Amino acid sequence: MKLTTLTHTKHMPNSALVAQIVELMTARGLKLALAESLTGGALASAMVDVPGASQMLLGSIVAYDTSLKSALLGVDSALLERVGAVDREVALQMASGARARLAAAAGISPDHVIGLSCTGVAGPDIQDGKPVGLVFIATDAPGGPRAQEFQLAGTRAEIRSATVRTALRLLADQLDLRH
Repeated sequence: MKLTTLTHTKHMPNSALVAQIVELMTARGLKLALAESLTGGALASAMVDVPGASQMLLGSIVAYDTSLKSALLGVDSALLERVGAVDREVALQMASGARARLAAAAGISPDHVIGLSCTGVAGPDIQDGKPVGLVFIATDAPGGPRAQEFQLAGTRAEIRSATVRTALRLLADQLDLRH
């Protein structure tokens, strides 16, 4: 597992990166399915702030409560009981569940959908023995699943914001988009 610490440096604004993601995914005929936990819909909000997002964003399932990760996204309930909601495999299953469920609901093949998920501890308290700032972001795409672990620093709001920025960068990397 790769552990990365991000600092608060200037990055491409979310809207500029999202605009590039929207343009590229639309051109490639790809759709995006989101599964969010600690971001509470902020990732979907960042996407829909950009005109044209409706061409590629299927939707977002905000499964903030741990039980909803299983009920709505199909995350293995035994896994959730064993490791809690903040885990690499949970993030992978969230991305896979969003991809499969939103593609099916839209009546399209998951071969044209990328699932993107994030789960973590925004704070201010430790959750399930996991430290504040621990975040897992995963994608499930036609090329296979990927997940990364991050240890983010800052306030609750800063951790949530950094998670959105990081998720967007990982999606851009998945698309091989130079940013």
